[in-house]
Amino acid sequence: MPEDPIAPSELAALTRRFEEVAEQHGREFGIIKSDLTAVRLQVGNLDQKVDRLDGRLDALGQQMERNRAQIVELLTQLVGRRPDTY
Repeated sequence: MPEDPIAPSELAALTRRFEEVAEQHGREFGIIKSDLTAVRLQVGNLDQKVDRLDGRLDALGQQMERNRAQIVELLTQLVGRRPDTY
């Protein structure tokens, strides 16, 4: 049976469309991969900043505890004193 003359042209058109779509998906995949890399770098930078912030917050908490202890000590020293003696 002779080949249908339309079939090869339809096959060629489908092949072309498939290749165009595959190329477009390849470009889009490259863009997504690049964006993902950028996001990973930003997350890494944020992680470092959070670690530094944690250290600062710990130092601030320790300073607050020292100040609180000093206030309690000073108030304890004042208890029982007459107001007119200072």
